[in-house]
Amino acid sequence: MSADSAPSESPGDDRSELLEFVQALRAAIEWQSATGTTGLPRDPDAKRRLAQTLSEPAHEPSRPERADPARAAATPSPVHDAQPAPTFEPPPAVEAPAKPRRGANAAARESAPLPVVRVAEAASLEALRADVAACTACGLCEHRKQTVFARGTGKSGLCFVGEGPGADEDQQGEPFVGAAGQLLDRMIAAMGIERDDVYVANIVKCRPPDNRKPLPEEMAACVPYLHRQLELVAPTVIVALGATALEGLLGKTGGITRHRGRFSLYRAKIAVMPTFHPAYLLRQPSAKRDVWSDLQQVLQHMGRPLKG
Repeated sequence: MSADSAPSESPGDDRSELLEFVQALRAAIEWQSATGTTGLPRDPDAKRRLAQTLSEPAHEPSRPERADPARAAATPSPVHDAQPAPTFEPPPAVEAPAKPRRGANAAARESAPLPVVRVAEAASLEALRADVAACTACGLCEHRKQTVFARGTGKSGLCFVGEGPGADEDQQGEPFVGAAGQLLDRMIAAMGIERDDVYVANIVKCRPPDNRKPLPEEMAACVPYLHRQLELVAPTVIVALGATALEGLLGKTGGITRHRGRFSLYRAKIAVMPTFHPAYLLRQPSAKRDVWSDLQQVLQHMGRPLKG
């Protein structure tokens, strides 16, 4: 069919139909915006109801009621009521493990005050001996019968330093007079040196109870006397007999076996040879060979002939 033969419609009818269509489309868009839905309503009365809704005063959309903590606490939930309420009891107290019991010596070392650095300044060995006899610088003075200062002249240039007096030394007032002292005398004789030409002293001048090792504070209180003795005697070589003697002279620890047989220097000028104490040799005679090797080094350092 050609355009010329199409049925004719009046312009007024077209405008009326177009206006109705636009109004329906607008109503559909507003309905979607107001309800949040998509698509066109199938209900024929939706347009009328929507127009009525739009003509009413706008109301604020309802919001979910905010929870009231007090009301929530007062109104138990039926689900949670069936479960037991949790408990928050503090954990049981745990007792600290008991500290291991310490020996009397360890407790004394921890409780004792730090030793005061002392210097002995006597002008002679005789004056120094008198100072030692009157000394009360540490607790060893409470147990002694008498102080034990030294023996020998030291004119050979050789000095032996031990740990401290034993029962025989405390009784007689002279170092190395018991069984260990007799063995030391034989060692000196084997070196070809007269007994009285060797200077012999100890780190501490009073006997420790039960012949125990001197405590650090006891050594610190007494060793200034030994330092002054060595200044006045001025030996060429010092033989440190045992670990305590080495610790008192040079501050070296770790045991005598670790250091024996190797020279060190006392105050950067006097050779020190560490070796086993004669009391140890009485218990371990096999160690005499090591000590003799050490004494051979001492003789060589002094320029004396070696003994077989």
